[in-house]
Amino acid sequence: MLQELKRLQSGTDIRGIAIEHEGTKNLTPNLVNNVGFGFVEWLKKTKGLSNKNIKIAVGMDSRLSGPELKKSLIEALVDSGCNVYDCGICTTPAMFMTTILENYSCDGAVMITASHLPYYYNGLKFFTKEGGCEKEDIEDIIECSNLAEKKCTTKGLVETIYFIDVYSNILVDKIRKNVNSKTNYERPLEGTKIIVDAGNGAGGFFAYKVLEKLGANVEGSQFTEPDGNFPNHIPNPENEEAMNSIKEAVLNNKADLGIIFDTDVDRAAIVSSDGKEINKNALIALISSIVLEENPDSIIVTDSVTSTGLSDFITSLGGIHHRFKRGYKNVINESKRLNKEGKLSCLAIETSGHAALKENYFLDDGAYLIAKILIKMAKLKDEGKEISSLIENLKYPKESMDMRINIKREDFKSYGEMIIEGLKKYADHVNGWTIEPKNYEGIKINCDKENGDGWLLLRLSLHEPVLPLNIESDSENSINIILERLMPFLRKYEDLNLDNFSNIFEVQLKK
Repeated sequence: MLQELKRLQSGTDIRGIAIEHEGTKNLTPNLVNNVGFGFVEWLKKTKGLSNKNIKIAVGMDSRLSGPELKKSLIEALVDSGCNVYDCGICTTPAMFMTTILENYSCDGAVMITASHLPYYYNGLKFFTKEGGCEKEDIEDIIECSNLAEKKCTTKGLVETIYFIDVYSNILVDKIRKNVNSKTNYERPLEGTKIIVDAGNGAGGFFAYKVLEKLGANVEGSQFTEPDGNFPNHIPNPENEEAMNSIKEAVLNNKADLGIIFDTDVDRAAIVSSDGKEINKNALIALISSIVLEENPDSIIVTDSVTSTGLSDFITSLGGIHHRFKRGYKNVINESKRLNKEGKLSCLAIETSGHAALKENYFLDDGAYLIAKILIKMAKLKDEGKEISSLIENLKYPKESMDMRINIKREDFKSYGEMIIEGLKKYADHVNGWTIEPKNYEGIKINCDKENGDGWLLLRLSLHEPVLPLNIESDSENSINIILERLMPFLRKYEDLNLDNFSNIFEVQLKK
């Protein structure tokens, strides 16, 4: 069982197939039960707690396997002597807040979710008062599941609570206080039409427990009912179908704003009244402008694939753009590290939509991110401006491309690392290509105006046999120049699947 759990660790989560799919089901109630015992044992070991003093909150998103896994997890926690808050359908950020709020003050919290993955997946995220558990903590929890005692003389108690109501009220109060409307304090969003697309995940609450309370018209909001089949689209702001759906809804309903969440609401994106997607680099620019107005000279930490235009935008506002490794925990931890060194960093955000603010415990929280945007939106409305006005000076690349190159080898990590090292040597012999000196993963190559007028980044995925490739250019028809120089190098490696890549290359050449 220990080895099975180790195989299910995915960085700072445990994830697996919880509903049989193509003959596989590797995240079972029995395994989750064992993880529950391990989490209690880990809390006792690392926090110096005894069974009778431990309080743990448990929540889940809308996945079909959630109730069964929650039942098994809670049984383990209760059998360990812990008292449990059963939060039902909740969000990942809200679960962390159960450890912070004085009325609950839980020693730990567990969220049952697999974020945006297909319906047959599920997983576990863990929190303490210090924040989300790190990769090393998950390793220890798994080890503890093998050592934990499976009995306790006194069982704990279970209390069912509707914590999403508590969390919603926190957001409502924050927006009211920060907008501080002199004419309509209770309903500062009155006169605005805002649409929420929850993708049938856990985010539908935001429309009715937050926006409506604040006076917004939410007519036209879609897929707000939890449904673990995800029948309409994947709840993922990075998904093209999902973004097209919310854009269409905004235009059809003549809304002032569209909001889309991922399944467990730790990510979000927005759409402006004209149907324009404010996501990825644009979303980072938007929240950066808000943060830098409040915290001049702050360092904004992002992942490595952010655009040159975004970097220029942050600098123009007096901020410092610090690119770091992909992975939201990497970005958040880097921002925390900078603050410990005495360097002000108030925002850590990944292009996927994970945004963590220093003022909010560095918790990646899609609902809190949207709350910050709504506060600014309400203030701008009094000035006759729209929220999109904040990023009107953001420069977009003329062309961009994201590609995943599959590796056809079991030892994909060593093979991928060999390719990256080979590209470093290859780049030295390509006219107009220079390796970016400040880069934290893979290889980033800057291309001068005659040789692509942009950059490319090739890196190795943390968990999959994939080499993600990102290319950006500030000139029309220049990505094909970069691809022409890159393809001869990639074709030397027989265990790379370049079929899709070659198709894109041909399309680029025809432009």
